[in-house]
Amino acid sequence: MTRAAYAAEVTVSDGQRHACLGTAAVRNRRLVLLWLRRQALRLANAHGNRLPQEGDPPPPTATSDARPVVFHGTDAPETLRHWATTGQLQDDAIRTLEAGFPLHFTVLDPAVGLSLTLAGWHAFPGHRRP
Repeated sequence: MTRAAYAAEVTVSDGQRHACLGTAAVRNRRLVLLWLRRQALRLANAHGNRLPQEGDPPPPTATSDARPVVFHGTDAPETLRHWATTGQLQDDAIRTLEAGFPLHFTVLDPAVGLSLTLAGWHAFPGHRRP
C-alpha cells in the first residue's frame, strides 16, 4: 500500500474565523497541483451560482472536492481561474513543491474581507501541515 506523501487543503477566512473547505492526501506533488487546480477552477466556475440549500439534492461532485464558497465580486474567481490556467504560474507552483517548500496561493474578495487559500505541502511522517 502506497502512503500519501503530499497533502493539500483549501481554506477560507474572514479575518476572525478560519474554516477548511476541503483536503486531499496524494502520492506525489503533481497530484497535489492537479487537485489544487481542479479546486481553483471549480470554485471560480461556480461564481454566480446559488449555493445548495438545506433539502436540495447533493451536487454531483467527487467526495474529495472542496465545499463551494460565495464570492461577492469577480476579482477572486478570475484570479483563481488565471492561476489555474497560466502555464508559467503552474510551472512556478510545481518548482516550489519540487524544492520542498509548501505552496500557498491566496485570493481576496475585498468586498467582504474574505480570503481563500489553496495550499499544498510534502507530508513528512508525523507532520500535519506547515
